[in-house]
Amino acid sequence: MTTYQKFKKLNIRHSAIGLEQSDTDVTYYCTPRDAAIIGWAGVDGIHYCTIPEFGEMIFAVSPMNFGDCVHPIAHSFEDLLRLLLSCGSMDALEQCYAWDEEQFKAFLIDCPATEEQQSVLDVLRTEFRLVPLEDAFAYVKKLQAEFDLSQIPYTEEYYDPDMNAAAPVRAEEWKVTYDGGFWRNEGNAGIEIPIQKSFCWGEEKWYIPAVYICDKGLVIDYCKQADPVQVKAFIDKWDLLNEGNNHYTKEQQEQIEREHPLHTSFKGRVTLNGYKLQSDHSCGLPWIPESCLADGLRRETEAIQIMEHYGLDVSLAWYMQRSSYRWGEVNGLDIQSLTVRMERQRENIAGQHFQTPTVGESISLTHPMTGKIYTLTVHEVEQQELPERAFHDPNMEYPSHYLAMSYSLEPDISGRGFMIQDCTEGDRPRQKKRDPDEFAPVAFCNAAVIGVIGGADGPTSVIMGQSAPKLHAACSSLLFEPIVDDVEWRVVFSEKLMDDVDVDLI
Repeated sequence: MTTYQKFKKLNIRHSAIGLEQSDTDVTYYCTPRDAAIIGWAGVDGIHYCTIPEFGEMIFAVSPMNFGDCVHPIAHSFEDLLRLLLSCGSMDALEQCYAWDEEQFKAFLIDCPATEEQQSVLDVLRTEFRLVPLEDAFAYVKKLQAEFDLSQIPYTEEYYDPDMNAAAPVRAEEWKVTYDGGFWRNEGNAGIEIPIQKSFCWGEEKWYIPAVYICDKGLVIDYCKQADPVQVKAFIDKWDLLNEGNNHYTKEQQEQIEREHPLHTSFKGRVTLNGYKLQSDHSCGLPWIPESCLADGLRRETEAIQIMEHYGLDVSLAWYMQRSSYRWGEVNGLDIQSLTVRMERQRENIAGQHFQTPTVGESISLTHPMTGKIYTLTVHEVEQQELPERAFHDPNMEYPSHYLAMSYSLEPDISGRGFMIQDCTEGDRPRQKKRDPDEFAPVAFCNAAVIGVIGGADGPTSVIMGQSAPKLHAACSSLLFEPIVDDVEWRVVFSEKLMDDVDVDLI
């Protein structure tokens, strides 16, 4: 019979010393995996146990101490009994990890063993022929200082943020795959090639820590750095931590995107051994330092892993983008040279608003950045309606009425450099009225805004002849009813705000 088994059979009130016996199989999120519970404190879920991986060692488990729940307190159950003879109850032993020696001794003086506790201790002393440990504090502190808490095995509940507000991040094997992005590890792991290339793009600071040779192609991790002071000022300016403050205009949304210190609207054009690789897909992930976050906001596990793997400064703000490029005809196993051209994509710059002009009317527009004057002339304004066949969900009714306007611009701006948009969002799809006798389940469409565009690359351009002006088309947002009131339009200029930069990686 073990010392613990004999202790359980003693005709004493075990709860008097904080080791209440129970046959319950109740456990907590922080109870170590496969733990054998040997007693309960009777308050705050505190319990004591052994863990198979650590033999006879006794651990205190305190569920209310979020993030600091489990600590060893004795090498064996016999040592635990000797500590009890020294301290009078389990209370001091459970809290010892957080105290210094002065606090520990003060507790023993302020909370001496009661008469009932002393009678139980006398039984233990007699039955087991034990003497108190002379320096209980030094014993426990030495044990805890020498023990590696990271080796304690836990159940899945311990790592679940919904169960444990202080859930730690489990270290996982670093694996980058071609199709996995940051969140999945599908496919074979790529071969990591350290790059550690820092460079400036305008006033921005960038870092490419590594590239990966994968079966389908090349993967590059791009990291953009930002000053946390600027990030905090940006968050405060737009009140972004206020969940109820989400009513931004289109112009404000575009301005927020442009002003974000971690905004990274770019394409990386990769040349390997003189051959251009085709870009396949990308994904991004931010790192916001604690100084910029509200209490209770958690970072993504993947962001933490990236920061740790690359040794990035956690006090700074970062945006990490992982991009995949197909090999094509290139042999990726023999890299002689590797260059990436950083190309900044166009940004929307909001111009002025105007009401729908009459046909033949011209209005003057000013570019908000350059001050250049343009003349917009309206050639046609017409009510139009999309045919019902344009929509494919039989359970939903979609708005179909819109206003189409053709116009010319002098001087003309080609491509995606200029567009006109409706300032309103238009009507949202709604569920069709159903037969009351039908009870089949219906899938509800998430609220969405439908717009009409003139072409895949922006407003359609129509060329009437060499002497005629080039016509462009603009369409209002869709409504359920024909448009009666004037449409308020907004002018949007599209500009490339930064020059390209070539970066040699290998």
